[in-house]
Amino acid sequence: MVEVTDAAPLGTSQSPTPPPPTTLGELRDSGAAPRPVKAEIRDNLLARLAAGEPSLPGIVGFEDTVVPEVERALIAGHDLVLLGERGQGKTRLIRTLVGLLDEWTPVLVGSELNEHPLQPISVWGRRQVAEHGDATPVGWLHRSERFGEKLATPDTSVGDLIGDVDPIKVAEGRTLGDPETVHYGLVPRTNRGIFSVNELPDLAERIQVALLNVLEERDIQIRGYRVRLPLDLLLVASANPEDYTNRGRIITPLKDRFGAEVRTHYPIELADELRLLRQEAQTTWLGGTGFDAPIVPEHLVEIVARFTRLVRESSHVDQRSGVSARFAIAGLETVAASAVRRAAVAGEPRPVARVVDLPSIVPASRGKVEFADAGTDNDDDRDLEVLEHLLRQATAQTFRARCGGLDLTGLQEHFSSGETVESGDLVPAAALLGQLGTIPHLAQLLGRLGVPEGEQSAEQAAAAVEFALEGLYLTRRLAKDTDGSRTVYGA
Repeated sequence: MVEVTDAAPLGTSQSPTPPPPTTLGELRDSGAAPRPVKAEIRDNLLARLAAGEPSLPGIVGFEDTVVPEVERALIAGHDLVLLGERGQGKTRLIRTLVGLLDEWTPVLVGSELNEHPLQPISVWGRRQVAEHGDATPVGWLHRSERFGEKLATPDTSVGDLIGDVDPIKVAEGRTLGDPETVHYGLVPRTNRGIFSVNELPDLAERIQVALLNVLEERDIQIRGYRVRLPLDLLLVASANPEDYTNRGRIITPLKDRFGAEVRTHYPIELADELRLLRQEAQTTWLGGTGFDAPIVPEHLVEIVARFTRLVRESSHVDQRSGVSARFAIAGLETVAASAVRRAAVAGEPRPVARVVDLPSIVPASRGKVEFADAGTDNDDDRDLEVLEHLLRQATAQTFRARCGGLDLTGLQEHFSSGETVESGDLVPAAALLGQLGTIPHLAQLLGRLGVPEGEQSAEQAAAAVEFALEGLYLTRRLAKDTDGSRTVYGA
């Protein structure tokens, strides 16, 4: 069983206190020395690999493909571009790189550029050290604060990324020729860290030019100022291959200055799809409901995973667009929410998802799929029919995989005399089981579906029985009549 709960964000663990040195003199006496951010990442990555630890924890399905390529790029000290369709985990992978930074790093207190106290790069920083000497105050920056990102949009300006003249500083009395009148953009403010540009091709070509010096010469230019700031950062960008070649493009000089290009992909194996769902699915609860987190049985998780894969492979779906992993995650959360709704209405003690909750996925996720022949008449009806058909197909595949060879004749014989069983998204578990009476081989069915003997409940039993009824219907051993939210199984 999968309990759908909030997942803790990665890379946010933090020691309660930073290291002790608080002045430049104490820092120098401790033996600390400046280290380039790429060397820092390389050393920590190699230490993880040598210890047999995962280099990028939480990244699912890339272990044998994408992760080795990223590791080689980081060891080589390369800036990199991640290419892949939507929802393949590019942003998640980029944010996970933060975990390869040192947990704490020393900075000059008050520096906008995260300057190392032993290696200041700005006029302000050098003046601080000259004025205060060994008493210069030193602060400590956690690695979670050494990451910056910008979603590239056509209206992004050079000022947003690199910087511009600050009129307030000019109004305070500084001259326009003073470098300290510059208001730094996102890139220099992420100095000594990792900066990410998401959907890079959407950045106007003239703005992409502003990144050329950052990647090669490692400095920035702002208007007419002779600002030479030796920036120290890892630059990572993401792009959709379709945008990369058609709607937008990365200018050739910029592509040439990225050291590595890595292609991402959707989970190749069903097991990876299941791991991703278990890791990412979560539900936000309103206070005061009194319910524990809902239980989503493993067979329902598998149905959602198979459904997602079938949608990706369908000839009716635009393959250039792809089907995001968020499609599956949102679908599983919708199933869990349907179970919670039933528990609230019917007064069930614990929400447990059932097959009857699956149809709620179709209307909720329709907007996440782009169909190949969109624009024709009756699009909505046709799209719903395609998704409903694929959902039935995924349910049938899961039933054969999990219940193949299981003796369900006792359950099937219940209908031999014309009896029916009514279910629905608001029919409680007790009412469903009450229509069936004693169910032969129920313990065997529950065991096959992964329900531990000591954890069996009426809600879990109902979920297993309803899955078996749906499987018998899909294998043409039972009939089913559906009318809105009402479902009736019969001979």
